Amino acid sequence: MLNDGLPRLEVCLSPVMLDLYDTNDAIVVIIDVFRATSTIAAALHNGAKSVIPVSTVQECIEIGQSIPNSITAGERDGKIAEGLQHGNSPSEYPRSFVEDKTLVLTTTNGTRLLHMIEGEYAIVTGSFLNLTAVCEYLVAQKKNVLLACASWKDRFNLEDTLFAGAVVDCVKEHFDINCDSSRAAKYLYDQSGGKDFIEFLKDSTHYIRLAAYGLESDMEYCTLPDLHPVLPILKDGKLEVYRP
Repeated sequence: MLNDGLPRLEVCLSPVMLDLYDTNDAIVVIIDVFRATSTIAAALHNGAKSVIPVSTVQECIEIGQSIPNSITAGERDGKIAEGLQHGNSPSEYPRSFVEDKTLVLTTTNGTRLLHMIEGEYAIVTGSFLNLTAVCEYLVAQKKNVLLACASWKDRFNLEDTLFAGAVVDCVKEHFDINCDSSRAAKYLYDQSGGKDFIEFLKDSTHYIRLAAYGLESDMEYCTLPDLHPVLPILKDGKLEVYRP
C-alpha cells in the first residue's frame, strides 16, 4: 500500500495516541460506530438542520435551552445521560421526528474526540452507514487523512478499527498508506470477509456491553453499509451535510 507521491493516510487506534499524528491541513475522520457517528449520519440524512457535538452533559443542556426547536441527546456508558431528552440510538431519529431540528449531542467517546483535533483541513464523521460517502470525499479532496477511532474510554475497540479497515480497503489505490495501524485495520477488515459485519462484531466487548442494555438492534442498524449516504462535516462547531 506504499504509493509515493500520493497523500498520506493513517489510522489512530485511540484518542490517547492522537498526539503522535500530524493533523495539520489533514482531513480527520472521527469514527464511533457504536453509536455516535452512526446517529449523526442518521439524523442528518433524515433532515436535521445540524448536529452540535459537545463534550459534557451540562453543556448539552445549556445549548439546548438556548436554541429553539432543538433536541438534547446523549449517553454515558451506553445509557441516556441524566438530564437529556433522548439517547444515542440512530433509530431514535426518523425524519418524522428530527426534520428541521437541531440535535445537540454528547457521548462517552465520539464527541469528546472530535473536540481534541487541531490544525485540520476538515473534520468529518464516518460510520458504516455512510461508508461510501466518506470514501468518495477522501479521494476527491486529495489531502492527507487521519482515520481517528474513538475507541472505548481510550481502549482499542474492534468496531471502529473494522470501519477504518473498510475505508483503507476502498481508498488504498489513492493514498500512501505506510503505517502498521492502517495495515492492522485492513487485515481486520479482510478477516471479516467484507460483509455481515454484525456477526463479526458479536464477540467484541462493546457489543457485549451494549447488548446487556438490550441494544442489539441498534448495533445491527449501525453496521448496515450506506443506509444514510451523507457526509457530516464540521463547520463553526456544527456538523452539517457536506454539499460540494
